[in-house]
This record gives sequence, structure tokens and C-alpha cells, in this order.
Amino acid sequence: MFVRINKSGERRYLQVVESYRNEDGKPRHRVVANLGRVDGMEKGHLDALIRGLCRVAGRDEPTAPEITYEPAKAFGDVFALHALWKDLGFDRALGRAMRSGRRKIEVEALVRAMVFNRLCDPTSKLGCLRWLDTVAMPDMPAKVDHHHLLRAMDALMDNVDRVEAELAKQIRPLVDRDLTVVFYDLTTVRIHAEGKVEGDIRAFGMNKETGGIARQFVLGVVQTAEGLPLMHTVHPGNVAETKTLQAMLATVLQRFPIERVILVADRGLLSLDNIDALTSLAEQGGRTLEFILAVPARRYSDLVETFKKMTFEDGLAEDSFAGHRLIVAHDPVRAAEQGDRRRARIAELEAAAEKMVEKLDAQDEGKVTRGRRASDRGAYSRFTRAVAEAGMTRFLKADLYADDFSWSVDEDAIADAELFDGKLALITNAPDLSPADAVARYKGLADIERGFRVLKSDIEIAPVHHRLPDRIRAHAMICFLALVLYRVMRMRLKAKGHSASPRTALDLLERIQRHTSKIGERTLNGLSTITPEQLELFDTLDIPKPA
Repeated sequence: MFVRINKSGERRYLQVVESYRNEDGKPRHRVVANLGRVDGMEKGHLDALIRGLCRVAGRDEPTAPEITYEPAKAFGDVFALHALWKDLGFDRALGRAMRSGRRKIEVEALVRAMVFNRLCDPTSKLGCLRWLDTVAMPDMPAKVDHHHLLRAMDALMDNVDRVEAELAKQIRPLVDRDLTVVFYDLTTVRIHAEGKVEGDIRAFGMNKETGGIARQFVLGVVQTAEGLPLMHTVHPGNVAETKTLQAMLATVLQRFPIERVILVADRGLLSLDNIDALTSLAEQGGRTLEFILAVPARRYSDLVETFKKMTFEDGLAEDSFAGHRLIVAHDPVRAAEQGDRRRARIAELEAAAEKMVEKLDAQDEGKVTRGRRASDRGAYSRFTRAVAEAGMTRFLKADLYADDFSWSVDEDAIADAELFDGKLALITNAPDLSPADAVARYKGLADIERGFRVLKSDIEIAPVHHRLPDRIRAHAMICFLALVLYRVMRMRLKAKGHSASPRTALDLLERIQRHTSKIGERTLNGLSTITPEQLELFDTLDIPKPA
């Protein structure tokens, strides 16, 4: 016998049914008892019947099953990142690059976890383990320890050439074959670690973030005009920036089938001295290298006469310099601001110098003044130091040979400096770029600076606490992969006109949680209700919705 619910219209009846065979041996059902309507039954109505049946069967009377709930885990953000990871083919790329029957750890899953951690809750590798306990990461090993993460980083560097080549294959379809504007820039990343090791890339150098000397390494990033990062480079912390450019370009030309490259770099990276070497490097593969270069400040003195005769139309002018096109953009408002600040600073320095002269004259007349007795030599020293700290040595000159403290203002130098106020001077060999296009391309270099800010704020690449060179390089690669995912999210959100930033989108998706509860021996899994705003994000990012 068994229990059956029989429907009659909108009503549902609970019945006890018996199975039997008729005279022909065919199975049939017959109703033994009707226990009433289910929808009108009061709570506990059947409890007495159930207890009676248990006594007849010699079983213990049933008790209410225990219900337990496990802590909710964030799911939406890691699900979206995992879908993007697979859509870009990074799982297949890492799987091909690090295929090994001897390795007992799932490297791709561990690297993926560290990449997602940089985007969701950037912490140390130990912090990554704590974070994994709070998220429902798809396709992860059952147990992850700290040494598993470090071994995954080592495996990444053991196969770094194959890994970078495979990742380039996945990025390659997103790159325009005929024309690509390539932006390249460097930043510095602080390191907190002591001691020295073989092949150390930690070195003391001028840190771009703090403006002082720090132990660091140098990170280079190459990206397209659309903001897609193509590759990264890691250098010692005291490397000369211009020495990194040629190797970077050779790698880009090798990994990406680009026929024409327009290289945009800051004035500290690309110099007139190494343009010929870079051009010949591209020509070896039958390709064309063009460049857009900001004129280095040390060359400004060579452009004074050229600037004096320039006439600007819509804020743009063109001439020639060093055998290449010279394009100059002029912003009158910015020029006025720069000129006013310079004049105001000079006036402040002169006012301070006048006070020193008044004090010296008063002493000569026998008047007693408060404070330590002044001297002409001391006035020279304080004045020259203040001028140097203000960066005004070109315009204010102290007469070191005069008996009394005196100075002069070089009006010609001020006039020459005002020639360059509000101006951006570029050199390019691209014949078909209009001046406006060349300026717009160069200003696009600011986007790579925004990428560096993402690396240092959202992804928190620094400070680095690793000591071994390969671990530092692995950390840089993990952060670079996080930057690629961030930028792909940004590109897809922007393409659909969505106003959310990747950071805002991940924060919103993080609210989708996976819940697990147990009722007796049964385990139930489910997701929190997905809001329309979250559903719109999945559609915008072109990824499936979680089921």
C-alpha cells in the first residue's frame, strides 16, 4: 500500500491505495481509505495516524528532523569572473601550457583563485585562503593550503614562456591585424622584504608613487587604444626606462600578427636616439613601425625659434624637427594659468629676498633686530636654496660675486618659458595622421595610467612581500591577468552603455549568495533571489545567468 494525492478540479485528496492483480493477472489499484482534503487539513491532523502505524510496525515514533544552516557564501562575483575567464579561454590556455602528469595540484584552479582574489578582496596569499572560505568558487579543489598557492606560482614561472604564448593566442583575436596603436608605459611597485638573493630584481630607485627612493621593481604594460592589455614586463627597480623598449617591441611583434604598429610612449621611454633601432627592428619582419613621441624637455631649447614663428589654427600647428613631423597643441587657458603661477612664485621669492635686504640694511644702520644676526653670505645661501626648491633657477639669479646680497630676474628666460606654456609638442613619422588625430592618440596614453591606478588601488599590486624573483614575477602576472579581466569587463559595460564600473558591478554581483541547509539527512542548495539590476549586468557582460 502507498499514499496518493488525487486531484479533482482545484481540490486535492489524500488517499491510501492498495496495489493488486485482477483475474487476468494485470496490476490494478484500489482505494482503501480517503483521508480527506489536503488543502483543508489542519497542521498535525495526521500525526496520530502516523504514530499508530509506527507502533503497529514496531518502529520508533518519528521526531521532527533537525534543520541546520551553513554560512552563506558570496557567489555572483566569482561566478561572473569565472564565466569571463572561460569565455576568454584562459582556462584552456593555462591547461595547455602547464600540462603535466607529475604535478599533483590543480594549477589552473589555484591561479584562477589568486586572480579573482585580486579583483574581489585583494589580500596576501594567506588572506586568499581566508577569502576562499567565504566564497562559492566554481571548480575548485576540495582543500587548498598555503603551500598549494606557492607551488602554483612556481609552476607558473617554470612554464612562463608557454603560458605567455598561450595567453597571447587567446588575446590575439581581439587585436586588429592591420593597424594597432600600442601604448607602453612603466610604473614602479614597492617591495617590503629584506636581504639579497641570487638574480634579485628588487633594487632601490626613484618611486613614482612616493616621489622618493624605495626598494622596488619596475612593471611595464602594453595595451591597445581600446584599453585592452596585451602583455606585461618585469624589470629591476633601477632599470633605465629607455632600455626596456626594444625588447618589449620585439615581443609584441613576435606574439601578435600586427602589420602596422603606431607606438605611443611617454617622453621618458622613447627618445630620438633609439627610434632608428626600433624602426629597423620592425622592418626585419616586413612590418611598419610608426611612433608618436612627446618632445623630451631637454630638447625644448632647440625649439625656441620654431615656436616663435608658429601660427596656431584651432589650437594646432605643424612644423618639422629632427627630420620628423612636429605637431604642437596649444591651450590658451592652461598657458595663462601656468604663466600666472610662475610669475606669482617669482614674486614670492623676490618678496622674501627684499625682507632679507631690509634686515641687512637695518643692521648696517646700527638698528637692533630680533633673531640671529644676518649676513650677506647667509642671505645668498637661503635665497639660492629657496629658488632651487621652487625650480626657478632659470629665472632668478643671485649675484655671487657682489659684496652685498643682490639678485636679478632673467626676463628673456621667462619669455622663452612662456613660449611653451600650455603647449604639447609631439614628434611623429605617421604620414596619414592629422595633427588632431596625433594629439588624440597621445592623450590616450592617460588610459594606461588609469590602468596603473587600478593595479595599485583596486587590485593592490603593492606592496609586495615576496622575496624570490620568480615569486615576484608570478605575483605580477597574477595581477596582470586580473587587470585583463577588469578591462574586458569595462569594455563590455561601455559597449552596452552601462554606467557601472567593473568595481561597482562586482560589488553588486557579490550580493548573490549560495545557501546550503540540511534537513535531517537531506542537503539543499540554493541561490538568493537575483534582482533585475543583477540580471541586467549578466546580459551586459554577455555571460550566462547562474542557475
